[in-house]
Amino acid sequence: MGKWIILAGCILLLVGVLVHFAPGLFSWIGKLPGDFRYQKGNFKFFFPLTTMILLSLALTLLIRFLGK
Repeated sequence: MGKWIILAGCILLLVGVLVHFAPGLFSWIGKLPGDFRYQKGNFKFFFPLTTMILLSLALTLLIRFLGK
């Protein structure tokens, strides 16, 4: 369990550094077809369905390859 927490921390650190030094690198997240946005007056609703599916697929593949 400790190895997974350390790995998750390293990945979060890497993503944080990338977002800080290359902010345009992840600008596509939340703007894919299938990411729902609704705005009317003061009400805003955002549901990133496609983004969540792609991230889930990428994480599943990563965990399967690292697990073997």
